[in-house]
Amino acid sequence: MRFIWGISLILNPLISLADDYPINKKIDIKHYSFELVLSDLTDEIYGKAKITVQFKNQGTQSFRLDLINKSIEKKGKGMLIDSIKIGDLPINFTHQNDELMISLPTPSVANSDIIFTIKYHGVPFDGLKIGPTKNGDRSFFSENWSNKARHWLPTLDHPSDKATSEFIVKAPAHYKVISNGLLLEESDLGNNIKLTHWKQSVPVSCWLFVLGVADFAVKYVDKFDGKSIETWVYAKDREAGFYDFDEPTKKVLEFYSTYVGPFAYEKLANIQSVNSGGGMETSSAIFYSDKLITGKREVRLRNVIIHEIAHQWFGNAVTEATWDDAWLSEGITTYFTMLFIENEYGNAEYEKEIVKAKEAVFKMSKKLPDFSIVSPRSAEKEEVVSSLTYQKGAWILHMLRDLVGENDFKKGIRAYYSKYFNLNASTDDFRMEMEKASGKDLKLFFKQWLYQPINPAINGLWNYDAKSKKITIQLTQNGDFLFNLPVEIAYYKKGDAVPKILKMNLSKKQQTQTFRIGEEPDKLEIDPRNVLLSENVCTKKTF
Repeated sequence: MRFIWGISLILNPLISLADDYPINKKIDIKHYSFELVLSDLTDEIYGKAKITVQFKNQGTQSFRLDLINKSIEKKGKGMLIDSIKIGDLPINFTHQNDELMISLPTPSVANSDIIFTIKYHGVPFDGLKIGPTKNGDRSFFSENWSNKARHWLPTLDHPSDKATSEFIVKAPAHYKVISNGLLLEESDLGNNIKLTHWKQSVPVSCWLFVLGVADFAVKYVDKFDGKSIETWVYAKDREAGFYDFDEPTKKVLEFYSTYVGPFAYEKLANIQSVNSGGGMETSSAIFYSDKLITGKREVRLRNVIIHEIAHQWFGNAVTEATWDDAWLSEGITTYFTMLFIENEYGNAEYEKEIVKAKEAVFKMSKKLPDFSIVSPRSAEKEEVVSSLTYQKGAWILHMLRDLVGENDFKKGIRAYYSKYFNLNASTDDFRMEMEKASGKDLKLFFKQWLYQPINPAINGLWNYDAKSKKITIQLTQNGDFLFNLPVEIAYYKKGDAVPKILKMNLSKKQQTQTFRIGEEPDKLEIDPRNVLLSENVCTKKTF
């Protein structure tokens, strides 16, 4: 769908957007308990889910969950329901078209909680990957982003619903099992079966539920704020993995806790996995691609670690309410990765990341000319992010920080995190917290950068009149969409290493302004501090 908005966007209020997932505001899932049986003899899993549902209204007679059906199209993979009960009472349900419709025996009472027990089995088509690691050893790893939890867990598979959870897993005794939260039990049941019970008492969206079952080596690295920092890597990669993950986890936790607010979860485990990307920010237990483990502490892995830990704050603790606002997770996290790099490794390293991100934005914008950062998107139909979500989202925060100043930026971030801690938020929610912190009206800033796909390009012409000792600068915006841009122009006099700065506000297609500067400059440069996401050309020319 194409969304290109011109000047009218600047004049109209922000457009209300929402993905088309069937959000049911009459219910709220409070807790999931998943009991799973895994085997080395088959990829079929046996599950028992106990789901605590709060019914907000009186008179609700049914509700839906997501669960992928077993089907011929999926080569016989998918889930089959064995029974659904309330206590010992069997209840009616239908399971069709990957939707599980559950009927209540009597209409709901307002603000009542009911626990539903769902027994099911099947071979996951997706979501839980069962197969060999890079070392050839059998393993079980979840990969729920963005709506794949439904392939193996009955859930409300959308970021808008957050719940606490526990995983109680019976698996062959030679495996170790990792999941969200705290380890409550690890018991030998005999017959080469081990039970492992993890529980997370902090609510998250279900794509952040995590399960890893493999031949792990485990290191308890340190503690942060009384919480365990752990490394879980394949036993065959023990030495390299332990070395790679020792840094910089604790420093990252300390930085974000100080800058943003408290770390939400009971532990932080870095886990080697068969994850198909760089990493997956599953809450309290982060998956990283096994191919990143080299024993060399490479910068690539270091930056992925920083990024995925930043997600524990943005995306996990504060979660976008719909997929339209996925940048609140990926864009903010990408920028906060840069902020940690600036704090830990210096401004020069930060600037390198900013330059790389800018280059990526312009390159990707040519491939995706219609992609705006905030737009109606649904994981039911499409990918909800692109590279622009990450890199342009980060650049928008880079500009916002410069616009409002470091102190107000930090104040706004902290207020946003505090207000929506363990809740859901929208782009408007974020904007309003930044406005309160800075005292600035940011509607126009958010509209032009987030809600349309075009990036500005500025063509600058200048000449100098020796008689009047004045320089005349003409700036022209290329393209149909007109931005309102504060533009800095640096001019260098002969022999000067440090330029002087002129400022123009470019809000029209073309704007001309004259300044008295005393003598002719050697050169002019648009946006010398690199705080404007624009492509700039500036030449001396009579006009």
